[in-house]
Amino acid sequence: MTGSDLARTGVVETTHADAEAAATIAAAISPDNTDDIRTEADGATVATRIARDTTGGFLASVDDYLVNLDVADDVVATGRGGEGDTNIAERFRDADGIRDTNDTRDTADTDTHDT
Repeated sequence: MTGSDLARTGVVETTHADAEAAATIAAAISPDNTDDIRTEADGATVATRIARDTTGGFLASVDDYLVNLDVADDVVATGRGGEGDTNIAERFRDADGIRDTNDTRDTADTDTHDT
């Protein structure tokens, strides 16, 4: 067996407020797709299949995807003038204590622009 025969795969599915929100989020995330990552919207659901040859690569891809998903979801919610996420799954993350709703992204120490 080769490494590709032992690929780690998973599907992340999230449910959003409606089909429009899901389509917008999928469109925002899709540019980061590689040959091993596929994102599709179906109704109010966004499904992304991730496959990697190594466990470390798989975990890194899932982590990157979840960060991008969170940002895209926040942008859609903000664009709609709403407070909070369009992602219904967010409630479960908060209930499990994985992400505190008071968390903020601190980028003060990171300069991502050329000066």
